[in-house]
Amino acid sequence: METSQSRNKVQYLAVPPEDFLAIADALYRFGAGQDLRDRPLFESAFSEEATLDFTSVAKTLGVTIPVFEGRQAIADIILSTTSALDTTHSIANPRVTSYDGKQAKLSVLIEAQHLPRGDHSRHLLLKNILNVSLSKVGEVWVIDRMRFDNAWLTGDPDVLFGTTAS
Repeated sequence: METSQSRNKVQYLAVPPEDFLAIADALYRFGAGQDLRDRPLFESAFSEEATLDFTSVAKTLGVTIPVFEGRQAIADIILSTTSALDTTHSIANPRVTSYDGKQAKLSVLIEAQHLPRGDHSRHLLLKNILNVSLSKVGEVWVIDRMRFDNAWLTGDPDVLFGTTAS
């Protein structure tokens, strides 16, 4: 018979500490690559055939965009979109939800502050929940799939999307 105590038992997933840190580092490279405007660092977070799905957040902001496909396209689109912005990304609460030593799934919170360079009187602050699938390539973990869902936001969507937001 299942009790409330057994239903609420948290399953602990054993991930070697070095892999846990390396998995989280893929997300740190994603954020820092944008904040530092460092394309090689940003690209190092992704596999060649990665996908990045920001469609749900964009819809919340009044914009329709496609899923970005491929490391080069992801870098081109994200880095050009943020090229006129000062950004800060904070990664929190990484939780590995699936792991076999070669592939992993991760849920994580990311807070992203966007400010027009030279005009910090305007901003867009997003708190998103990410679901990420990663794989290990050599000794490095890279993102294969990344999906964003918005938890909350404050500020002006036009900071990120210009006049395209409705």
